[in-house]
Amino acid sequence: MKTRFLTLLCLILSTTLLHAQDYEWEKGISYRPDSNDPYTKQMCLLDVYYPKGKTNAPTVVWFHGGGLTGGKRKIPNELREQGIILIGVEYRLCAKDKDKKDAINANVTTDDAVDDAAAAVAWVVKNVAKYGGSTDKIYLAGHSAGGYLVSMIGLDKTRLAKYGVDADSMAALIPFSGQMITHFKNRHDRGISDLQPIIDQYAPLYYVRKDCPPIILITGDRELEMLGRYEENAYMWRMLKLAGHPDVTLYELDGFNHGGMKHPAEFLLLKYIRKREQGKQ
Repeated sequence: MKTRFLTLLCLILSTTLLHAQDYEWEKGISYRPDSNDPYTKQMCLLDVYYPKGKTNAPTVVWFHGGGLTGGKRKIPNELREQGIILIGVEYRLCAKDKDKKDAINANVTTDDAVDDAAAAVAWVVKNVAKYGGSTDKIYLAGHSAGGYLVSMIGLDKTRLAKYGVDADSMAALIPFSGQMITHFKNRHDRGISDLQPIIDQYAPLYYVRKDCPPIILITGDRELEMLGRYEENAYMWRMLKLAGHPDVTLYELDGFNHGGMKHPAEFLLLKYIRKREQGKQ
């Protein structure tokens, strides 16, 4: 476990991959092209941002936050022009108000969002080579709700197995301030309050195992984070250690709140990928 005071300049100097290349951006690609559901067609899209002419490149699959009820796919600014392929995923969102039965997404569940995340990663595995990527260098990352999705599909092997992909083939799981207990939206839908922690089949902690991919858990300051987000991640770190996982790290970013931690965490992600590329990790 590591607690770090991060100086932005030092991080920039230590993590920049320095690839002066041209980049292409393909937008609005469907990863569920066979669906006949209008909302699925609208939401299950991804963007691919990739360096032209590069081969065997690492890929970051990025899942946005928003409590599983909001947010849009994006390619984070800090990760661009770093010699890596970036894939921003959109997924079905749950309705914010369950009483709005006429909403197009009224029947979407948190489980649907997790399934979409798995389907998107399966698409990446099957298609990344044509963008110059390598299937053994796929990193799953996301902030908040996105971190929850990353953790669920990386730890519960049945999620990706449904689409013919082995979760353990991922290069690493890098959730930013991800929920490790059952997601609060799932609990809301079941009439459970934010202050009632639950660990069941909808919680990444339910699937702790020693043979999952390397995992880097990053949160903001425990006193500034959302609810007990640091403590959830610290418990995940401890349980993985006790289970015998050989490569799990926890960072607490002192002085950063839930939203503010995303920017420095992106530099930690780049630093990790660079070390892996150099064979140091």
